[in-house]
Amino acid sequence: MNAGCHGGVARAWPPNAPRCPATIRARNPWAAPYTRAVTDPVPPAARGRFITIEGPEGAGKTTQAARLEATLRDRGIPVRGTREPGGTALGERIRALLLAPSATPIDPLADALLFNAARRQLVEEVIEPSLVAGTTVICARFADSTRAYQGYGGGLPLAELEALEEIATDGLQPDLTLLLDLPVEIGLGRKAPDDRTRFETGFDLAFHRRVRNGFLAMAVAEPGRFVVVDATAHADAVAERIARAVGHLFVDDRSAAGEPNRHAVRIHP
Repeated sequence: MNAGCHGGVARAWPPNAPRCPATIRARNPWAAPYTRAVTDPVPPAARGRFITIEGPEGAGKTTQAARLEATLRDRGIPVRGTREPGGTALGERIRALLLAPSATPIDPLADALLFNAARRQLVEEVIEPSLVAGTTVICARFADSTRAYQGYGGGLPLAELEALEEIATDGLQPDLTLLLDLPVEIGLGRKAPDDRTRFETGFDLAFHRRVRNGFLAMAVAEPGRFVVVDATAHADAVAERIARAVGHLFVDDRSAAGEPNRHAVRIHP
């Protein structure tokens, strides 16, 4: 067995395992050196795409994630849908704790820690294995929601949330984030009384406006990753805009080589 690097300490690696880059080691010294795909030299064309759908309450994230999943599957693209918090047995149990209406306020940092615990399990159990296998993953909410809700909304320092995110995800970033944007009054008005979580029943309009503004601020800061979609439009129009935004992800190296690419840009809702 070969000796590998991990936080400056030699560790035993499986046969033929790649060595972890110094940048990954420096970013997260607690990362397992050969279980994380970010340390593995997976050819870009073989790796699945990671798409997240974000937005304030009532924006239609669940609906549009399901439509996009069906669209990609119809085009022969391997795809898996999931959500945050949730997507695993542990994550769903944490989801029940986080979203149930509560008479006792939950501290924003406790919220952030619980969301990141569910996120870690989802990344390890579902997202990374799927991406390494060449499957595209569509996730309704991801780390940007924690920054928006517990950071911009709840007042936690963004630097602290980013540090928690690094530990939970080992630096995993979406290839594309679709931000479904709409005024908070419209979004909250769409939620049926029996579909309201703690975040609809326990927080005021000012909080939700800060959340929305936080999402928009992140989109301005990372224009190469975010696409902002007007979620006040009809669901069909939103799906069409999403399909156009997603299409470019499936133009891979085979097209450049002149080979046929069945995944290239012909994606329609």
